[in-house]
Order: sequence, then C-alpha cells, then structure tokens
Amino acid sequence: MDDLLDIREVVRRTGLTSRALRFYEARGLVAPLRTYEGRRLYGAAALERIAQIVALKRAGLTLAQIQSLTARRALDLAALIDAQLEALASRQAEIEEAKALLLLVKSRIDRGEPVDAATFCSLIRQGDAVMEHENWKKVLDRYYSPEEQAHWAERMPAGFDQQDYSRQWAELSARIEAALPLDPASAQAQAFLDEWKALLEPFTAVATPEMLAGATNLYNRMDGWKDQQQPAFSMEVWQFIQAAGKARQAA
Repeated sequence: MDDLLDIREVVRRTGLTSRALRFYEARGLVAPLRTYEGRRLYGAAALERIAQIVALKRAGLTLAQIQSLTARRALDLAALIDAQLEALASRQAEIEEAKALLLLVKSRIDRGEPVDAATFCSLIRQGDAVMEHENWKKVLDRYYSPEEQAHWAERMPAGFDQQDYSRQWAELSARIEAALPLDPASAQAQAFLDEWKALLEPFTAVATPEMLAGATNLYNRMDGWKDQQQPAFSMEVWQFIQAAGKARQAA
C-alpha cells in the first residue's frame, strides 16, 4: 500500500484536477483501486496510464482516440496520426486567418481611425474577401500558369459579378447535395447537369481545351487544397456531376 497514491497526491504531482481524474475514470481510461471507504488509490499502472493520457492530449488527440489507442487492440496508428495532422493543419489555418484579420483591424486603430463594432465587422468582411482571393490565387498557381490565368482574366465579360456567381454555385450545389443519392442517368440528374453546364458557360466560352482539363484536374484533387480554400461544391457533388456526364456520353 505504500506505493499507492490518493487522488490529492496525484493532483499535486500531475497538475490535473480531481474532476479530470474522475472523468477519465468514468470514460474507462484509468481504473484506480478503491479502499473500503471508497477512496481512490492510484498504483504504478494507473499513474503510467495517466501520463499516457496527458501526453496524447498534448498531441491533440481526443479522448475517444486515446481510448482506442490504449485499448491494446489492433489500430492503424499511422492513419490516426495522419488524420490528427490534417485536423491540426486545418486549425492552424483558421488561427492564422483570425490573426491576419485582427492585425488588419488593429492597423486601422494604430493609425488613429475610429473603429466601432459595425466598422470592426465591416473590416473583417473586407479582410475575408481579400484573403479568399489570395487563397484562391495560391490554389490556382498550382494548376495554371500565369499566362493561363491572364487568359481567363482578359476574356471574362465586362462587369462580371464574382460574388453573385459564387452565390449561384452555392445554391446549385446545395440543391444537388439535397437530392443525392441519385441515379446519374435519371432525368433529374441530367437536368442538374444542364444547369451545371449553363453556369460554366462564362468559362467554357473562353477556355482552351488545356485549361478545361486543368479545371477537371483541379477539382479531382480537391482533397489536397480544400483546407486552404473552401470549394464551391463538395467532392460528392463533383463526383456526381462527373458520373452524370459519363452517363450522358454513354447514352
């Protein structure tokens, strides 16, 4: 019994709260011994498990992931790490975006400009628009040459409203997603394909075959950049449209 520690001593040594220790116990992550009076006593194995929990939480794992990892059953650790790295990268991108927006507003304050709540919100919306453009530029730079991007810009119709165009894509994507699953060869699917092609006309009217192939490649690889810039539609919608196109060709 000399090697057993009560909950107060574990709290002192680990920096965890007694509430956290009891929560880990309730989740089945740690199993302290109990005295006849019901007092919790922690031995070497329980202390080692607590140390593991603390280390894994520092790596960003959830309690559910920790439970799976420490349950001594087969687990794809590499896949778990890859998923966690992806989640952390997404959170890091969100943090960097928030920092950039706050620095944008602070620069106005530092110049002595009055910034109330309404102005603050307006500046953040402006910053969002600028950052969205910059994020898209980074994505497009991976799939199109500067010459191809200039080709798009020069040939777009005068007065083209990108915000309204994005709204139309979001609306069409939402309707398609709500209708899925759907037979790609069905009348409804083919009607969605017609709407899709009609919405694409500003681009298909001026694009070279190479640029259209680049657009297909861009969205086929959506999973590689969707954390950097929000796509206009999901991979599920994109794959459905591709299937609907193949069904039309087969007919």
